[in-house]
Amino acid sequence: MPRPYPPIAEHGLIGDLQTCALVSSEGVLDWFCSPRFDSPSVFAGLLDHDRGGYFSLTAQAVAPTGAGVARGVAPAAPDPGAAIVTRQLYLADTAVLITRFLTREGVGEVVDFMPVREERTPTDRHQVVRVMRVVRGSMRFAMECRPRFDYGRAPHALTLHDHAACFAGPGVTAHLQTAGQVPLEADGDDVRATVALTAGQRAAVVLTVCDAGAPPPPPPDAVDMAREFTDLSRFWHRWIGRCRYRGRWQQIVNRSAITLKLLTYGPTGAPIAAATTGLPEQEGGERNWDYRYTWVRDASLAVRVMRDLGFTAEANAFRGWLADRFRDGGAPNGEPLQIMYRVDGDPHLPEEVLGHLSGWRGSAPVRAGNGAADQLQLDIYGEAVYALAQAGQTPDVVGYDDWRRSAALLDWLCDHWDRPDDGIWETRGGSKDFTYSRLMCWVALDRGIRQAVATARPADLTRWTAVRDVLLDQIMTRGWSSERRAFVQRYDSSVLDASLLMMPLVGFIPPKDPRWLSTLDAMDRELVSDSLVYRYDPEASPDGLRGSEGTFSLCSFLYVYALARAGRVEQARYAFDKMLTYANHVGLFAEEIGPTGEQLGNFPQAFTHLALVTAALALDAELDEEP
Repeated sequence: MPRPYPPIAEHGLIGDLQTCALVSSEGVLDWFCSPRFDSPSVFAGLLDHDRGGYFSLTAQAVAPTGAGVARGVAPAAPDPGAAIVTRQLYLADTAVLITRFLTREGVGEVVDFMPVREERTPTDRHQVVRVMRVVRGSMRFAMECRPRFDYGRAPHALTLHDHAACFAGPGVTAHLQTAGQVPLEADGDDVRATVALTAGQRAAVVLTVCDAGAPPPPPPDAVDMAREFTDLSRFWHRWIGRCRYRGRWQQIVNRSAITLKLLTYGPTGAPIAAATTGLPEQEGGERNWDYRYTWVRDASLAVRVMRDLGFTAEANAFRGWLADRFRDGGAPNGEPLQIMYRVDGDPHLPEEVLGHLSGWRGSAPVRAGNGAADQLQLDIYGEAVYALAQAGQTPDVVGYDDWRRSAALLDWLCDHWDRPDDGIWETRGGSKDFTYSRLMCWVALDRGIRQAVATARPADLTRWTAVRDVLLDQIMTRGWSSERRAFVQRYDSSVLDASLLMMPLVGFIPPKDPRWLSTLDAMDRELVSDSLVYRYDPEASPDGLRGSEGTFSLCSFLYVYALARAGRVEQARYAFDKMLTYANHVGLFAEEIGPTGEQLGNFPQAFTHLALVTAALALDAELDEEP
């Protein structure tokens, strides 16, 4: 039996640019949705080991037979008490994941990958390829495939053959096929198998999930899988070869770029916030949200990162997706934009509680959908215009029709910016006058003015400029606390908020301005703990939710950026290097870091990885200027 509920960070990510899967460091695939990121799960053992389903492919140590096991000689029976050491890594600069099993009698590996077939065309057919091989001695592998469709709510029927199994669920079918001597046996409506291999031998299992009624895939063979492995490796090497970054942190920046690509829905160019739903911000707590959607905020801020790294096609693809949201004519809540959408642009994300799932280590409720989609968050207009302005600097310049829609948005914003809203952190404690929301409204008008001038587009520059200046004056007076000597979370309060670390990044205030430096000092004293940054203090600013949370990794990397640009370069580098020690074994970050260094929240989180790249670029630039 696989170990239930491994730590969140004990996973690697594989994907095919339309959906993805998590594989634990013990070889258990315990999260997979199909046909898209935001579809119901096929395996969700990470959220409920008994009801969620999993696809394990693990090693069993075998009892020694003397001096060693000769090549071609069958290994002895499994030894449950023998020690197995596991290691997990990526094939360099790819999304091919390798889980290694080391024992005294042998060393074996499971190689996991998902072939990229149609990046730009939605498809209902997705494959997970799992190759077993032994590189020294002998090893016995044990497999269990226990799908649980529709978040574990739907039953399935099993049809079994010697080397193939079909799991028929409601509207979806999963085909499990084997290559090599892997005889399958039924275990209720699930299947299991064991296979003994010696050095140089290989076997494989391939899971294909498709619509019910679709023809089954052809049987896999060694030649086809070797070709798919080679093609996929070349795909990722060609893609990362476009990266312009050549700085001090090449490996971790490349891994973050690949992670951002894996979390982007290829057919529309829409990035999701994270691969999972329901992973908690506090073990046993209720702060468990569904992040498998496209936030205008997160995705817009990724545009600059992808452009700076040289991935202009990805930046422009999201620009096109965002322009489509303007063409749709507004959100159901009456605003021009909704804060988040499904990857195809559908604005309907009704939130439901999956009460039959126990949650990761008892962290309930588990939710699908996200009720925050209906919130008013004015900052998204700044991030949207910021993204369009960034994309406008690439060769694919914003067209006239798209500009007219952007200009109409800014005209609308001039009349509607001065309202309380729910803020960037999507708290459920009521609307307030959040400083960050006003900051990003300033960004929207500032970038709109710049773009209109740079591209000679028609615009009401007089009005836009007047409102932009009113916003700046308001933030400088009502968003500034003379008592705290700092910018604060919301007007007429003294609460600090790490979202304001964006101020120098978007050009609202110079990074060495006295007001900003004193704000940074105040954050150091109150929000920073050993270089890790909390979003805000929930006791000082109640957010309507029970429990606490860890430090927010996005903010920790933005803190590094702010320190570097403020001239505190050695402090910034030390904070950055410490933050990198919290990455998991394959370089991935969840949303938060807990009190004992554990990763918390949905995993992996795109926001964290884009902030990591932002911090690395700033640090490299500042270090290059030093003697």
